[in-house]
Amino acid sequence: MSELLLFAVVFLISFVGSMLQGSIGFGLGPFAVPLLVLIDPAFVPAPLLLVALVLTSLMFVRERSAVRFEEFSFAAIGRVIGSIIGAYFLTIFPAQHLKPLFALLVIIAVILSVAGIKLALNRKNLISAGVVSGFMATVAAIGGAPMALVFQRESGPKIRGTLAAIFILGTIVSLVSLAIVGKFTLADVHRALWLLPGVLLGFFFSKKTARILDRGYLRPAILTLTTLAAMAIIFDQWFLNR
Repeated sequence: MSELLLFAVVFLISFVGSMLQGSIGFGLGPFAVPLLVLIDPAFVPAPLLLVALVLTSLMFVRERSAVRFEEFSFAAIGRVIGSIIGAYFLTIFPAQHLKPLFALLVIIAVILSVAGIKLALNRKNLISAGVVSGFMATVAAIGGAPMALVFQRESGPKIRGTLAAIFILGTIVSLVSLAIVGKFTLADVHRALWLLPGVLLGFFFSKKTARILDRGYLRPAILTLTTLAAMAIIFDQWFLNR
């Protein structure tokens, strides 16, 4: 693959992924990770995390007026706890054994939501969702799904702003951890620059698509994307890795 073609493909992936996240609140990771790994595994995780930090920061600034600090703080506490637990579990069980399990749990959660079961946006559920989100982000790279399911009945700006704030914290922790173990270098910054144009343009277009989804389509979009992300993990683990 020529360098020009590689840039075009990487641009398209980062553009679509960031437009999804900017519109719904999450989606860059589930969409971009499997595709980037196929093209060049060096784009994951540090380069993608770095541009994700840029994207979530822009989202937070755009939607900051809708964020409630109390809700964010409880979810963030759970997220940190879940990330630690997930990292510990990865030292005991191979990730390939845990990913399908959590993907199935996400699908079950979507089915329950469609059936009309509603989770109250209270301290207990925020912390619990944060723990599950942190765990799944570490193990299966779909950490946005549990949080999105809890916030699915809230307004679009609140969903996007709160998830962005949570992801900023989680991404910084991940990048610092990678730097400590020598997995975040200047070469990763260079690769992140390849992703950045698509991310910035995707964020710009997400302002328009977010307005469309906010007209009553956001909840169906969240349920659809969480299901597709979970199914992609199941397909990858059960079929592609056989």
